[in-house]
Amino acid sequence: MKRLLLAVAVSAALAGCASDTQISRLPAGVKLVESSVTHNAGISIPYKKYQLANGLTVVLHEDKSDPLVHVDVTYHVGSGREVPGKSGFAHLFEHMMFQGSENVADEEHFKIITESGGTLNGTTNTDRTNYFETVPSNQLEKVLWLEADRMGYFLPALTEEKFEVQRETVKNERAQRVDNRPYGRMNERFSEAFYPKGHPYSWPVIGWPEDLERADVDDVRAFFARWYGPNNATLTIGGSFDQAQTLAWVNKYFGDIPRGPEVEDMAKTPVTLDRTRYISMEDAVHLPLIRVGFPTVYARHEDEAALDLLATILGGGQTSLFYKNLVKDGFAVQAGVSHPCQELACQMFMYALANPAKGGSLTDIEKRINESIAEFETRGVTDEDLQKAKVQSEARTIFGLQSVRGKVTSLAYNQTFFGKPDMIAEDLERYSSVTKEDVMRVFNKYIKGKPSVVMSVVPKGQTQLIAHADNYTPERAEPVASTEQTAAAKPASSSFDRSVRPSEGAAPVMTVPELWTGALANGIQVMGTESDETPTVELLIYLNGGHELVPVDKSGLSALTASMMNESTAKRSTEELTQALEMLGSSISFGSSGNQSTIKVSALTENLPQTMAILQEKLFEPGFKEADFQRQKQQMLQGLQHQLNEPDYLARTNFAKLLYGDKNPKGVGASLETVSGLTLDDVKAFYKAQYRAGNAEVVVVSDLDKAQILPQLAPLAKWQGKATPIPEQGPLPELQGGTIYIVDKPGAAQSVIMLGKRAMPFDATGEYFKAELMNYPLGGAFNSRINLNLREDKGYTYGARSGFSGKQDSGTFVAKASVRSDVTDKSLVEFIKEINHYQQQGITAEELAFMRSSISQGKALDYETPYQKAGFIRSIQKYDLAADYTAKQAKIIDTIGKAELDKLAKDNLNLDEMVMLVVGDKASIQPGLEALGYPVKVIK
Repeated sequence: MKRLLLAVAVSAALAGCASDTQISRLPAGVKLVESSVTHNAGISIPYKKYQLANGLTVVLHEDKSDPLVHVDVTYHVGSGREVPGKSGFAHLFEHMMFQGSENVADEEHFKIITESGGTLNGTTNTDRTNYFETVPSNQLEKVLWLEADRMGYFLPALTEEKFEVQRETVKNERAQRVDNRPYGRMNERFSEAFYPKGHPYSWPVIGWPEDLERADVDDVRAFFARWYGPNNATLTIGGSFDQAQTLAWVNKYFGDIPRGPEVEDMAKTPVTLDRTRYISMEDAVHLPLIRVGFPTVYARHEDEAALDLLATILGGGQTSLFYKNLVKDGFAVQAGVSHPCQELACQMFMYALANPAKGGSLTDIEKRINESIAEFETRGVTDEDLQKAKVQSEARTIFGLQSVRGKVTSLAYNQTFFGKPDMIAEDLERYSSVTKEDVMRVFNKYIKGKPSVVMSVVPKGQTQLIAHADNYTPERAEPVASTEQTAAAKPASSSFDRSVRPSEGAAPVMTVPELWTGALANGIQVMGTESDETPTVELLIYLNGGHELVPVDKSGLSALTASMMNESTAKRSTEELTQALEMLGSSISFGSSGNQSTIKVSALTENLPQTMAILQEKLFEPGFKEADFQRQKQQMLQGLQHQLNEPDYLARTNFAKLLYGDKNPKGVGASLETVSGLTLDDVKAFYKAQYRAGNAEVVVVSDLDKAQILPQLAPLAKWQGKATPIPEQGPLPELQGGTIYIVDKPGAAQSVIMLGKRAMPFDATGEYFKAELMNYPLGGAFNSRINLNLREDKGYTYGARSGFSGKQDSGTFVAKASVRSDVTDKSLVEFIKEINHYQQQGITAEELAFMRSSISQGKALDYETPYQKAGFIRSIQKYDLAADYTAKQAKIIDTIGKAELDKLAKDNLNLDEMVMLVVGDKASIQPGLEALGYPVKVIK
């Protein structure tokens, strides 16, 4: 009954946002395929599905709760549609589609959407490519114009120069995400061994480097002509819009585009292995990793749900067999099992990161994995396993409905792959109907005694740690000649002048969440707002202190204590507590940051009382058991050792030390040395100092009003203790402005560059806020000067940004990018050039107008989800802001002039006050950096 009532509540909430208005007369060539309206029988997303004469599928979902729209165009083409020798085309093409079309200039797509106050991106996977924008509702027509122009009129704007720049950008992305990252090449090596030679999933989505080098602009033209027709696309729109007007716009902008070649679904060929394949690789890592994969089915196969549940039982968190047998006793730092599914194939994915303190042998870890599988066969499936999986499935579904983007993404995915936009009810039923017998059946069919691929990733020079000697060498399919057309397809003719950019509608009325304040009996201040879109509660507890409450020589103590708070209590074990929360569909997470510790609680409203009871137990009766402490400490130490291989981590930690020194908590984070010295008594002492009522403030976003929710927070009213004063911070160093510091990362494919200095603390309406406005055209947006220079013009990086970051008592200015190692010195020169020029010449009139439009209109997107609302509330609470501070910010944005912004640039962007840090291969980058004429120091 509870579940039924919950389903009814969600459906009612969604129905309240949806409209069942019938369009009396459809535009010519548009037909209504089906209409789905929420009824009180289950959880669903109301929609209407239409089809244009050219085959474009259009899915509309109305949600009037916020003044925004989310637009998604999904093309049913991913890397799986490529052929051997031409890998990476789908992903490369995703980049190319942002480079302008016949009526949209190069780099204009990002500029137009950002100036409209929106956000945008595109993603590619094995099976589809999608492009999406979230914008204020008055900008919808403009988005449709942009998307239609690149669907129908992309080829006339395609040039060799654009192709070369984006190929360099993709190579930079690969260097940053694959080649320069620990375990970065694991997935592509594993897929080669797992899938048959030439299988659509046997090559990486980002492509093999040699294939990218081999590609030319004609290949891109052919790929577009083959796959980017309207009949291979789904346009999904969700949010606040008028359906009749929207359909008219859709027909106007997309209706003229001719149908493309017909597209058939790819065959779902099962993956079979004749024996277990062992492969291995050495990498710049600290933790040996074992990965095991069993072939299973494909997305929405009748066995998928049971296999998902099997994965949860084996390795889905702290109640799983993998956690008990590998992590609990410290043999692995992490371990888990999942069952990821794609259109053509799924796999049972198992992994474990071995603990070097226990020897790090992957042979031993593989043995424990096999013992866990055997234990499952003996143990079987419990009633709790089934109930937990069903509750979690329903909770994930409900939380996923909190944003328009989440709903649109679900509709677009299901329509693209299964021809039915809303499948929520069917999915819930799929998981709800799984039986114990189903789980055991799929275990026997796909896992028990079946061959797998077993991959070992070990630190360089430590091949003795691999699980088993390699017995398989993957083979790549020979490049094949493309059979697709190579001639450029003629662009669609148009019935109107597409060069005219649509004007925007009247600005939507932006509603700031209506806030309430209250206090618990012990004086804890509570601030909240009501959000009735889903029957959920988001409760956040902030405790002043965090890392800054800790002496420098005990850095890491706040984080280690938070980890211990996530463990057992005096009454129940970690596993028992996790099980109790999972049965409720709730989560409780303790964390820590620079100046605060946090407690994050998510719950379905109906299960809040039981969730609060568990929170009370965890907060007031922590177990602080020695075994938990030793495991958490060891995991933290191994994690720190692992991070020493991460270039970004090396850059962040060394840059903080340059700015704040080694005697100030802001400059010193957790280290192997400090964490090694921590004791359980240290944790207990910090708990007493930090987790006190006097340090706490509460934020809550719920479908309950103040009178309903405050009594449910009563367990927190029992909390005692006065506020703990923050110790005096250590002295700050004198910055050696204009100095280049190098941190050696031998063999690095990229260099991480950071330039910056200490700056002003946070101020919502003062110099800090105005400095953020000043920086926006320099490095605060995609089409900022820095990013357009280093990414779009030079092809040096995947992305470059700059910005101010502020707290109550301090702040920083940082410009940052990961760049190709061979252009490290040239990239730094461009950073310096852009910052100097902006500091000396200031903002242009066009940039000032762009900044005003982008930031002011973007406010329409700020308060949609419960967590966005919670973030807004926390800013008011933390910085003691006036309730109308956003109105003051809006006035500043509208009235601030070039003279004031230029002065801010002049005062805050002096490079002589900034230090420059580069993390990269010293042997190759140092000569070029020294040639720039700045002092160069190497950090040991």
